[in-house]
Amino acid sequence: MRHVVVMVTTSYPRFPGDSVGTFMEPIAKHVAARGHEVHVVAPWHPLVTRGREEDGVHFHFFRYAPIGSLNVFGYAAALRADVSVRAAAWIAAPLALAAGWFKAMRVAQKRRATVMHGHWVVPGGGIAAAARPSLPLVVSLHGSDVFVAERVAVARRVATKVFRRAGAVTACSADLGRRAIALGAPGDRVEVVPYGVDVTRFRPDAAGRRARHAELGVPDAVPIVFAAGRLVRKKGFEYLIDALPALTSSPRPVLALAGAGDLGDELAGRARHAGVADRVRFLGNLTQDAVGAWFAAADVVVAPSVRDDSGNVDGLPNVVLEALAAGAPLVTTMAGGIGDVVEHDRTGVIVAERDAPAIARAIDALLGDSERRTRLAREARARVEARYGWPAAAARFEAAYDRALVFNSMPR
Repeated sequence: MRHVVVMVTTSYPRFPGDSVGTFMEPIAKHVAARGHEVHVVAPWHPLVTRGREEDGVHFHFFRYAPIGSLNVFGYAAALRADVSVRAAAWIAAPLALAAGWFKAMRVAQKRRATVMHGHWVVPGGGIAAAARPSLPLVVSLHGSDVFVAERVAVARRVATKVFRRAGAVTACSADLGRRAIALGAPGDRVEVVPYGVDVTRFRPDAAGRRARHAELGVPDAVPIVFAAGRLVRKKGFEYLIDALPALTSSPRPVLALAGAGDLGDELAGRARHAGVADRVRFLGNLTQDAVGAWFAAADVVVAPSVRDDSGNVDGLPNVVLEALAAGAPLVTTMAGGIGDVVEHDRTGVIVAERDAPAIARAIDALLGDSERRTRLAREARARVEARYGWPAAAARFEAAYDRALVFNSMPR
């Protein structure tokens, strides 16, 4: 069945290559590619350059902030270090929720929507549910939404009501699915749908290695350790920095860290305190293409994710699948949904969370064994190509729409 889908989200790449909300674009585009009409409702942001329609996806950005400093609803701006809600976000939330509800309602009415698809149970799921209560509802979980619902009472109440209303709930990891059920989502309506990955953007490219060394200003023989993500607690970058002094490989590796966030100054200070500031390069936010180039050039990629002290954890970090697709030797942890996609010593090396010495040992072992790096990279790329394409994920979202339609037609 062909659907007219209204996707309500608080994050979407604001311009081509943006590093914010990266998984939303392929979800929308691949659902559209299956013949469905897709309308994305999202908050306006000063950096948005999207047109009215791209690749079959129609955009409807809503304004909500009377002053510029309140443009903090969505796009990873509402949370401070991903663990607490900013004061400005509390002020902006009522305005944004009302504006989002009105825009989603009008788009659904005007385009004759057949299904509402809320991304992040709060607030996207709540907005989608309220905008058109009579339509089938699908809710997709991405991580921070479940964390907020677990910690904030009003969000928990909203999430529980939305879960009960939804005909289908998708989670990007089994961990998120279990936590959603604990919040009230009916188990028979929850399905794990892992993210896909663009295997044309993230692919092996040995020729780019020299360019990355030149960018860092280091000789070609110096190993590159690369990591990428928002500079927040759940990414675990402090443990990667702490691992650098313990590395014994010669020549000594350089860490290139891409991303921005509230912990930038703290991480730079940590590197200075550890005496490794000269071996750490903070690259700032990079486009997706640039991140892909770094993955392909790195000798080792590290994704040291953790469940932070507040209990927050990524559902499934995009960088994990992207590194695997790029054929990069990967060191990571079992945090969140990573264990669902990485097999130890077959597609990556898994270490304990918060264990800097273990990270150092894993990096040293990979740098000292080129055959193992090659084997892991080859297996990782093959695994991603076989299991984690976006077209397959889009087909499962399509099936969720159909299930929600059946659920919506049942007497209650």
